[in-house]
Amino acid sequence: MNIQVLPDNKLSPVAPLKPYNNVEKKEVELILVKDRNGVQYTNSTIIAASSSTSAEEAERETWGKKIDFLLSVIGFAVDLANVWRFPYLCYKNGGGAFLIPYILFLVIAGMPLFYMELALGQYNREGAATIWKICPVFKGVGYTVILIALYVGFYYNVIIAWSLYYLYSSFTLELPWQKCGNSWNSENCTEPKFFNGSFLRNVSYSKSKITPAAEFYERAVLNKSPGIENLGVPQMQLALCLVLVVFILYFSLWKGVKSSGKVVYITATMPYVVLFVLFIRGITLPGAMDGIKAYLYIDLPKLKNLRVWTDAATQIFYSLGAGFGVLIAFASYNKFDNNCYRDALLTSTINCVTSFFSGFAIFSVLGYMAFKHGVKIEDVATEGAGLVFIIYPEAISTLPGSTFWAIVFFIMLLTLGIDSSMGGMEAVITGLSDDFKFLKRNRKLFTFATAFGTFLVALICITNGGIYVLTLLDTHAAGTSILFGVLIEAIGVSWFYGVDRFSDDIEQMMGFKPGLYWRLCWKFVSPAFLLFVVIASIVNAGDLKYDDYTFPKWSNYIGWGIALSSMVFVPVYAIYKFITLKGSFKERIAYCITPEQEHHLVAEGKVRQFKLKHWLAI
Repeated sequence: MNIQVLPDNKLSPVAPLKPYNNVEKKEVELILVKDRNGVQYTNSTIIAASSSTSAEEAERETWGKKIDFLLSVIGFAVDLANVWRFPYLCYKNGGGAFLIPYILFLVIAGMPLFYMELALGQYNREGAATIWKICPVFKGVGYTVILIALYVGFYYNVIIAWSLYYLYSSFTLELPWQKCGNSWNSENCTEPKFFNGSFLRNVSYSKSKITPAAEFYERAVLNKSPGIENLGVPQMQLALCLVLVVFILYFSLWKGVKSSGKVVYITATMPYVVLFVLFIRGITLPGAMDGIKAYLYIDLPKLKNLRVWTDAATQIFYSLGAGFGVLIAFASYNKFDNNCYRDALLTSTINCVTSFFSGFAIFSVLGYMAFKHGVKIEDVATEGAGLVFIIYPEAISTLPGSTFWAIVFFIMLLTLGIDSSMGGMEAVITGLSDDFKFLKRNRKLFTFATAFGTFLVALICITNGGIYVLTLLDTHAAGTSILFGVLIEAIGVSWFYGVDRFSDDIEQMMGFKPGLYWRLCWKFVSPAFLLFVVIASIVNAGDLKYDDYTFPKWSNYIGWGIALSSMVFVPVYAIYKFITLKGSFKERIAYCITPEQEHHLVAEGKVRQFKLKHWLAI
């Protein structure tokens, strides 16, 4: 006899029939044994149903504890950009005024997209590719985001390797970027103590290339060549650091979420401890309050500039990490009835608060730097690698106990990078292993192949011209392409699968439907937001530059080729799906946009008619 355990709440009419408590269907056989003292004794044998789908779901592992999932999501979302990009963007775009568009985009687009991906992954229990059983024609989007996550791993691990090399170099009584006179220093190297407020007339202090900290980064770490045409060979010290980074990633992921869920106890929490310690130390420094005032100064007229709004939109999108397939992969290992709505609100809020708080730790030190050198805040304020590998290390080198502060700071950068890289690699592994079952059966080998593959490509980024390759990948590999991928994802879920169906899925998991606000955001606001960001990214795309170096035209073509190599999966798979199906033109279209659970209805001619009221349903 077949026993089905059904939830009390309403089921989606097209959702796969799943028990509310995630218990698989059972078949029970009762066998009478004997009559003893008037009591009948029976022996029951419970046999799992023969459905391959149920068996497959029963095999899928889940997080050891709820906190493992939360820390993994937070660790992925809170990355280096929270420290090296948001504080400078906030300062540059009106200080406290920048929080207005930032919070607005968080509420109307960031959180809804974050919630949507967590719910998608948790309900369907699939990676970024196979999740599109809900609308097969969009499966190419899954391959797009998986490939983008792989591209990011090619260069993101290099930045972690830089952090590791800086950490290794910090274990000395005198930090190597503190003074000139080292083998890598040029004749022009000038120590900051010999500067005064007028030492640079044509360039800001943050752009100076002759300080010991700047020369250590550019000449000792990067050993930079004149241009991308002169790549050279991989540098041994960075190659060793890269090997160690890949080693850490492999052994964090090889056993799935059971192993990665424990690593994040360190990698996701350590940055908060260090940020707090750096904040306390920073506010005790002379000039710190001037830096914090500059960070928070409210310049409302800046909001008239469209660039401020586009910066806020792109920052909230990249900060939360929607679209890389990571949130879908992580959520797919949740229990079916987990409250992903609460998780989405909690983790996205923590991420944005972390970005804001990190600004205090950064600008208190920048204020100290401006005070020490007699320059304005704007002369020392910068973003990206220049902030965390030049300006901040230089400030640390002037403090008592500089070795300790350097070790602490670079441990924070290392842990910020590791768990974000773990998330990206997990998206690739989960996405492809769910699609190709032989990869799932050989997870350890596949994880090794993925880690080793990223290592081989990353070697190009640690050559003498590697910084130019890294800049090219950072600009194009996950720029317009990831925005395009998420736009198509949002359209596929909201307009083709349908917000009404999606809401039924969420109700089946958690017992309540999303409110009208969330449904309106998914249907109209989020797609419009993404379209705006995609257009802005294309309009603002100019000639590729690194400091004063302008990339040759051919390198821009290569960059756009890399971007298109992932985006092309969307139309190519849609065409492939259509031409390989059998039936009339109308039936093929129906198969392409109808959830797989409804394909039998297509064959019976009972497919849902897509009238205007269905397209607009929320």
